[in-house]
Amino acid sequence: MPAPEAVVPGALLVEVAWEVCNQVGGIYTVIRSKVPATVEGWGDRYCLVGPYFPQTAQAEFEPLSDTQMAAAYADPVARAVKKLRQQGLDVCYGHWLVTGKPRVVLLSPYQAYPQLNQLKSDLWEQHGIPSQDNDDLLHQVTAFGHLAKLFVQALEAELAEANLQLLAHFHEWMVGSAIPALRREQTKAHLVFTTHATLLGRYLAMNDPNFYDHLLYVDWEREARHFNIETAVRMERAAAHGAHVFTTVSELTVRECIYLLDRIPDAVLPNGLNIERFVALHEFQNLHQQYKQRIQEFVMAHFFQSYSFDLDKTLYLFTSGRYEYHNKGFDLTLEALARLNYRIQQSGLEGQVVLFIITKRPYHSINADVLQSRAMLDEVQDTCRAIEQQVGERLFYQAASSTEYQLPNLSDLVDDYWKLRYRRTLQSWKTSRLPPVITHNLVDDHNDEILDFLRRANLVNNRHDRVKVVYHPDFVSPTSPLFGMEYGQFVRGCHLGVFPSYYEPWGYTPLECVARGVPAITSDLSGFGDYVQQHVPEHEQKGIFVVRRKERSFDEAADELCDMLWRFVIQNRRERITQRNQVESSSEQFDWHQLRQYYDRAYALAMERE
Repeated sequence: MPAPEAVVPGALLVEVAWEVCNQVGGIYTVIRSKVPATVEGWGDRYCLVGPYFPQTAQAEFEPLSDTQMAAAYADPVARAVKKLRQQGLDVCYGHWLVTGKPRVVLLSPYQAYPQLNQLKSDLWEQHGIPSQDNDDLLHQVTAFGHLAKLFVQALEAELAEANLQLLAHFHEWMVGSAIPALRREQTKAHLVFTTHATLLGRYLAMNDPNFYDHLLYVDWEREARHFNIETAVRMERAAAHGAHVFTTVSELTVRECIYLLDRIPDAVLPNGLNIERFVALHEFQNLHQQYKQRIQEFVMAHFFQSYSFDLDKTLYLFTSGRYEYHNKGFDLTLEALARLNYRIQQSGLEGQVVLFIITKRPYHSINADVLQSRAMLDEVQDTCRAIEQQVGERLFYQAASSTEYQLPNLSDLVDDYWKLRYRRTLQSWKTSRLPPVITHNLVDDHNDEILDFLRRANLVNNRHDRVKVVYHPDFVSPTSPLFGMEYGQFVRGCHLGVFPSYYEPWGYTPLECVARGVPAITSDLSGFGDYVQQHVPEHEQKGIFVVRRKERSFDEAADELCDMLWRFVIQNRRERITQRNQVESSSEQFDWHQLRQYYDRAYALAMERE
């Protein structure tokens, strides 16, 4: 498949990332979602390189057979793979089973472990990067960096024979150690390095509530040693300084790069998604209704055994992301929801708000009461369906045979057996206990910051609380006995996503909402929120709300977030439908087909530099 002329001519693009066929965090979403647009632009002049871990790769990687490898002799990537195999290396070559089905080379770090001592010695003597003896991740990335370097060199040699140049784009510090080695050995490849979030910046933001104010005065060496991440930070700095073109993902992280990595980024590469455009507006509205009903089933099971409320007047809000209580804005979200709870109570407004907190925490098991309540509601539903069928059949018979035109007493159409079963099922299900705020039994319940806030604020699902909380410390998945749906389906079923992050170099969670036609709240301290403020006019009318956190106190930000939530809660159903239409219609500007241009500009710049 030839690449269009708009893309950098005369070059082959290799993207190297730790999360190719290896889902660990957010970079996986970046790389995977960008693949279709990149393949469309680069065609056969594109491949990816990642680590080979059988347990994660087996579901996503399809290796080429020996016959296919033999037929691919004209392919410079295949020839480079063959050359490394002839040197005794185990190199996997095939396709990543994602949309676009790109070529991918996977390298097992463990095959370079016999050389680890020499590799660590070279890092210190040649680049001033120290090593640690008891950190397996550092061992893996050191070994992988060496193997990635060998592959880039083999591929560059093959391309030189075909009069083509090599563009090698490295993502994050885990693959960055290859860059200083490639530059030292004068490999003729044009190197791009992207930091999606500086490693030291993430640690500092988690531990300093005034991170942005103190950024100018950070002693990076002292702080890196303090957090015991000096090796990784020095790898990141070496990659940033060794690349021909250094990039980051938002204007916010530009400041971090300047003060923590001592290099001004050459370009900003905003992140996107594959935006699925629906032919008819009603289609995604129907999907919202379909998945909202699934969420309502969970809510009935979780709350209705204790007390009930009107589901037609209930709004479903959610926040999600890595468990970083301060960085991800969980603290601000909970404070604003507590204030909203009080405001709704005082206003006398009808309706309820249910907040779902979706994050990953160590747990022993799902709460037995939560599981039992879900099972009992299923039993209630089965009983009702049996009664419904019996009444339906008997009512139809009576209607056809009766000479009277009045509706009979429906209770007379139900057998005593089903009446008794109905009564006993409800008696065994109903309870006077409050619905739990958390669905699982955490390993360290007493030191969980979310639970600590809920207990202190007494936001524990009292009957009179107008804001209810469901803390789900695990991923939402189809295999979950509580939700039984994909995360994306869960998002579609909710009314609003809330992500007022304090530290978020980009922020995929609000973007995922927008892509599914769901309004979202972000902050001006997230890369996505900053991008929206600069590039999306009248963004609030399009259902994207940005909480101002720059140079503002926590209390001021909580007030603003509470006001945003209040304005959302008092909307009527028609207004919410209109807002979802506007969100969906604005989502196209975040599609990778629109945002890939930033990458292509960075690649063109790299080709100009030697």
